[in-house]
Amino acid sequence: MLRGSDTLIPYCGLPPLPSTLWSRWNFDPLLLGVLGALACAYAVGAARRSRAHRGLTRAEQVSFYGGWAVTAMALISPLCALSVSLFSARVSQHMVLALVGAPLVAAGRPWNAFGALCKPGEAAAAAPAATPASSACFAACGLFAALLWCWHAPAPYAATFASNAAYWSMHVSVYGAALWLWHALLDPRPARIVPAIAAGLLTSMQMGLLGALLTLAPRALYTPHALTTE
Repeated sequence: MLRGSDTLIPYCGLPPLPSTLWSRWNFDPLLLGVLGALACAYAVGAARRSRAHRGLTRAEQVSFYGGWAVTAMALISPLCALSVSLFSARVSQHMVLALVGAPLVAAGRPWNAFGALCKPGEAAAAAPAATPASSACFAACGLFAALLWCWHAPAPYAATFASNAAYWSMHVSVYGAALWLWHALLDPRPARIVPAIAAGLLTSMQMGLLGALLTLAPRALYTPHALTTE
């Protein structure tokens, strides 16, 4: 969070002008470092699992890196700056992260790759333990819903414009919950199909309900956008 003479500057900067939007990329060194470190860690973990003859498939690795790229673009592209002006842009950023980036990353089984880094000698035995129980579908569904509704309440939402810690708490917690939810939903075991379908339907319903409440609200709910939307 930066402070101008009288104005707190959100993490993504001041609201952009239409003429400058495409130049507003977010090259935060810390963010780029974390993203790079995660990609490298996955590559090393995948290589260790391959040497243990329990390697991740090419499709899984492509999925992870595709999700990593989508996640990175949602955070460093001009969408970050546009989300300061428009609530619709902030919601679009969240949807890209939760509904595109997270499932692609989860399909790449990153927990298996990262587990190989922690216990390289046990990489081959780590895979079964990473698979969630049926109840994980509903736990992940509940956590994702709770975080989504909490962070879209007016006060917590406004806090993300006044504090970098709040901004990253929102994004990391919602994205982490989305990863856990997709991990559970993508469990291929037949016994998990019914819980996964039920959790998916509940998630769709609660997201639709939240969207309807925000769209049909009788007044503007988010003061940070009061002077920037037009």
